[in-house]
Amino acid sequence: MKIAIHGRNFSVQTKPYVQAMFDDLVERQAEVQISHGYHEFLNFAGVAHPFQSTYRTPEELFDADFMLSLGGDGTLLEAVAHVGARQTPIVGINIGRLGFLATVAPTAIKYMLHAIVNGQFTIDERSLVSLQTDKDIFEGIPFALNDFTITRTEMSSMITVHTYLDGQFLNSYWADGLIISTPTGSTGYSLSCGGPVLLPHTNNFIITPISPHNLNVRPMVVMDSCQLSFEVSSRSGNFLVALDSRSRTVDASTRLSVQKADFSARLVKLNDDNFLNTLRSKLNWGFDIRN
Repeated sequence: MKIAIHGRNFSVQTKPYVQAMFDDLVERQAEVQISHGYHEFLNFAGVAHPFQSTYRTPEELFDADFMLSLGGDGTLLEAVAHVGARQTPIVGINIGRLGFLATVAPTAIKYMLHAIVNGQFTIDERSLVSLQTDKDIFEGIPFALNDFTITRTEMSSMITVHTYLDGQFLNSYWADGLIISTPTGSTGYSLSCGGPVLLPHTNNFIITPISPHNLNVRPMVVMDSCQLSFEVSSRSGNFLVALDSRSRTVDASTRLSVQKADFSARLVKLNDDNFLNTLRSKLNWGFDIRN
């Protein structure tokens, strides 16, 4: 079994679970490759393991059977960027905070390893948004699981995002920015800006303005078979674009368009994992301190 591992810093309380995971991988004689930064942190944290194979770039990542992501949802988004078109199944182990995507608790790591070895899981295919532009802004990783965003820089005033749907003019959004969210990203940035929650396998994008100047401009749901293109006007002459947590500053002459990627993110779901249960739990639906 070939396992790739990516993660972030963890607390002292979490260390025993991480150590137990590596002990289990050694016992199973797994072939393991670890992201370079996480490998350095494991050494600093005193996690004992014999695995010395690391990768710094997606190109150096070997063809793993599974990618283990140890952190929160942000860590899993990084793992998606590492895996890319390989579509290696990703297991999200939640040692972060919110955990819509990383749903395996640290206490369940041993059970998780047993489950994936014995095929007791399903693969959850999640659509990605892909960016096309006249410049290689994101160093060969032009896709995102959650969202693509266009926002003003910290020092600039509002921007105007002229938006086209399959080449036809849709609207000019005078706002702090615009979010194009996948169904997976509907519980992220888009939700905080008033966007709707979509079930993960809905074939849609959400167009969500960020602090629009015109209050009658509302989030809009469109089919993910369409292409959305943008022209941005900014007094400062530049603006920010982001794919998940990766952001870049670009000049106003940059032409941008997005569409559904031709590959997907494959998330490993254990048999007791249910999105609706996660939704109720993380959003505190039905929770009332009076009960």
